Amino acid sequence: MLLELARAKSILFFGGKGGVGKTTVSAATALAMAKEGRRVLLVSTDPAHNLGHLFNREIGPKPVKLATNLDGMELDPEQTVNEHLAEVSDSLRKLMAPQLAGEVDKHIELSRDAPGMQEAAIMERIAEVVEQAAKEYDLLVFDTAPSGHTARLIALPEMMSAWTDGLIQRREKAERFSAVLRNLGNDKSVGNAIFGGSDDDNPMDSRENKIRILLNRRRRRFGDLRTALGDAGRTSFVIVLAAERLPVLETIQLNGQLQRSGVKVGALIVNKRLPDGLGEFLTERRTQEEIHLATLADALPHLPRKDLTLVAHDVVGLEALERFAKTLV
Repeated sequence: MLLELARAKSILFFGGKGGVGKTTVSAATALAMAKEGRRVLLVSTDPAHNLGHLFNREIGPKPVKLATNLDGMELDPEQTVNEHLAEVSDSLRKLMAPQLAGEVDKHIELSRDAPGMQEAAIMERIAEVVEQAAKEYDLLVFDTAPSGHTARLIALPEMMSAWTDGLIQRREKAERFSAVLRNLGNDKSVGNAIFGGSDDDNPMDSRENKIRILLNRRRRRFGDLRTALGDAGRTSFVIVLAAERLPVLETIQLNGQLQRSGVKVGALIVNKRLPDGLGEFLTERRTQEEIHLATLADALPHLPRKDLTLVAHDVVGLEALERFAKTLV
């Protein structure tokens, strides 16, 4: 069931409560699709990266080859924030007068640890990956952070698009205002004092053009990501959970949050299920699992579900992943 879903999509997001096996399930799905001949990029957006541990090798912020037809990368939140702020700082310096450079630096440093900064930077990086990787890969598989972080991340494109639209509108007003200043007559000192130009060389047109290009690029990128997330024919979200009370309740909550964001949930993967016939204690434990899964079925009866049995050994390395992938059908 899961592999059928993967065959029909070009973008898959895997999410759910921490510790339920999202990385293992997403990696096994990516590997299975790669073995079928599709070019696959597996991307971790979780700050606590596990892809490197799973494949028993170093994986960084740029794609590395993990297997035939399969590349992987881990988005580093700190590096992403640094790159994001460097670009913002550069843009602000081009906009502001040179004597205000110190204020720009102060603002950037204060922004570094602002609430939501990492999520915003990671979302812009995801948008960039979706935009660029579509040219090189047939399938993008995202291994996301635990549910609460992911829900906020998925909602960001809408908010970031609106925020960027607001910036563009303010820039257009500023452009009209600066045009008035430049036409006040032969005396250009007012406009030059505000915008840092000189009588001989007015850089306003160049600055405004660069700012406009940056903002329009961000608007297009977030708009494209928002479109991709809402395209059920192209994108699907898979929720991975364990047959336990808290993961079940969190899954129901996450499904509602994703629906409100316009993201289609394609499947539920119940991981680490206990097999039958393991004695009285484990039989009771499996009965407890059935109680929690009944709650899940009552709340989300329309979503297809796949149960994966708990395996005896850790899933590490390509061979173990290939064996695990055979259970996904």
